[in-house]
Amino acid sequence: MSTQAVAVPAVSRQRALFVVLFAGFVLTGIAISVLGPILPVFIARWSLNDSKAGLFSTVAFGTSFGGVALSSLLTSYFGYRPSIVGGYVLMSAGLLGLNSSSLAVALVGAAAIGMGYGMAVPGTNLCVAEMGGSRNAGLVSLVNLAWGLGALACSPLLMFSLRLHLLPHMLIGIAAVGAVLTMTLLLTAVPGEERTEAATGAARPAAHPGVPILIGLAALFFIYVGTEVSFSFWAATYAKRLGASVEEMSTVAPRFFFGGLMAGRALTPLALNRIRDNRLALGALFVVIAGGAALLASSTQKLAFASLLVAGLGCSCLFPIYVAWLSRWYGAGAKRVSGIMFSMASFGAAAIPWLVGFVSARAGGLRAGLVVPLVDAVVMIVILLLLRRQAAA
Repeated sequence: MSTQAVAVPAVSRQRALFVVLFAGFVLTGIAISVLGPILPVFIARWSLNDSKAGLFSTVAFGTSFGGVALSSLLTSYFGYRPSIVGGYVLMSAGLLGLNSSSLAVALVGAAAIGMGYGMAVPGTNLCVAEMGGSRNAGLVSLVNLAWGLGALACSPLLMFSLRLHLLPHMLIGIAAVGAVLTMTLLLTAVPGEERTEAATGAARPAAHPGVPILIGLAALFFIYVGTEVSFSFWAATYAKRLGASVEEMSTVAPRFFFGGLMAGRALTPLALNRIRDNRLALGALFVVIAGGAALLASSTQKLAFASLLVAGLGCSCLFPIYVAWLSRWYGAGAKRVSGIMFSMASFGAAAIPWLVGFVSARAGGLRAGLVVPLVDAVVMIVILLLLRRQAAA
């Protein structure tokens, strides 16, 4: 059999896997993003203040920390499939839990979503990075575009389900999609399952950039994900306080942030053909600062929506670039180091949005709380400048 004849089925299988992972990241984007636009509903249902409302983010992303640890363990011994499949199952179960009239059960549902998110995201990103080879930043950006599509679809789905009094049906329907994707992935070939960690290491030697690089990259994962989640999680509540109703415009606010995020991730592969990734990341952070500052200055919903769009555009390329650096700098060791990086991302997603709510409750308003992600963007610029020699390599 010729090499070409063998290569064609291999390419076909790789495309089929990418389609499944793309669809899975749409589900992941919906599942983890639903907590933001649905938050005003929960605040009204249980009379929550900002600090207590922030528990949904803390619980979800706190348990995602455990999901990342479990993902790292499963990936090291069994490959990517068990981690991703387990993530789909848990997210589907968590969506069903959000239907409960009990605050405790809803929080358990948020915990399941977070745990599943923590399991699915590292495995998906690393699997796609391995598939992408030298162009892994572009391919990772595309699969994270799917995440943006899911997050973008979440707000209008929730808005129409609330308007038609079909919120439980919407959550059940998304959970059913998760079940279908689980079965599909079980029947799809996944790379690396027949290779041991030792074999992988032999094919691609592990790199050791040093402790300062490890700390800097971990800090970027921590701060970036916390910043992104802060904007998306609090967007609906911020818009509501500018005059939107629970059922309508407040649920649409995160859509503008995710719209910018999705547009930027679609353009990232093209931008990387012209601009070095470290320079693109620095420029993007200045865009985040501009969007965040405009959001704080907004006095109307329209200005707030436009500001969220700009902030999302700035955020779009950062995570794919950080994942690409992880794969590039650590080589075969990325599977081991990824547990640290994605755990820090989960910790940031749990801690920083909570900090926004904490500052809001203590300083007298959400406008003050949203200063936190602006400070985060400035800190990331400082870290990138410290890491620029490694990033330019």
